[in-house]
Amino acid sequence: MTQIIQPGEIRPPAQEAPFVRSADRKHVFRRRADRLLQLAAGHPLEPFLMFMSSLASAQQDALDAIPEASADLAMGLAEHRRQGEPVYAVTDMPLDPPWHEALRSILAAIRDSAPEPTRNVIRELQEMPPEELDAPARNVLIGETAMADPAKAPLLAAALQVYWTHLATSLPLAEFGNIRSEQEHHPGHCPVCGSRPDVGIVHASGLEQGLRYLHCSMCESEWHLVRVKCSSCEATTGMSYFGVEGDDGAVKAEACTECNTYLKILYTEKDREVDPVADDLASLGLDLLMAEENFLRNGTSLFFVPGEETSSAN
Repeated sequence: MTQIIQPGEIRPPAQEAPFVRSADRKHVFRRRADRLLQLAAGHPLEPFLMFMSSLASAQQDALDAIPEASADLAMGLAEHRRQGEPVYAVTDMPLDPPWHEALRSILAAIRDSAPEPTRNVIRELQEMPPEELDAPARNVLIGETAMADPAKAPLLAAALQVYWTHLATSLPLAEFGNIRSEQEHHPGHCPVCGSRPDVGIVHASGLEQGLRYLHCSMCESEWHLVRVKCSSCEATTGMSYFGVEGDDGAVKAEACTECNTYLKILYTEKDREVDPVADDLASLGLDLLMAEENFLRNGTSLFFVPGEETSSAN
């Protein structure tokens, strides 16, 4: 039977959009490196963004060096999702050797291009035995970056992000992509690893067209959360949107007056090249605006600690 689509109506997809989307393992960090270079040109934080581009390139090389995992373990963890638990919880998973190897690889790759204060931190990390790295790494995983040392935390986070992206991209999405649970503990946490999002993304094409996904700050997965809903307190009223005057509108802040927090939202319709980490770092002016409006950020940034990252890149 022929279906008539009225003007302005969006045809629903024949196939349901997935609840969880995994990263493109072969390109995720390389595309980020390219985006950072693009955004760096003429930017007030150009040295910082340039350094972050070299860090992202090193992350991709480290990820490429880890053999892709078998799906057998992931299949055994499917029950975690059915009970509303993350599959590879950052609070429970052991820190296996691949993360140490990723850290060594990343540090060696960025050492020569890093600004002098960061080179000093790199040397300190390179001299630490592997068993001494796990404690500060655990602090990064649970969001206690100050306890991990704010200068070291972004470098540790880069390696941890590689390791959890390796785990997350081993999941067979045919089995995991649409596993939802009535006992979902918090829709604002990643169903794959349990971490907080860094930003949200509204997609402009494919099955996900017009849908908002939250992007995991740790494992690079995305999961669906309906639009105009606070990712922190789940309120659906009192939402406001802020942007920087004169920009292209690709990055906005969704603010909730119920819990007084905000999360950045990226719109691929405005710019198809947006990247969750790159565009977050390049839009720190929006964070300053939200601070002036007395909103607290509810998203997590692994790579910007005020007073540390910007100063070390200059």
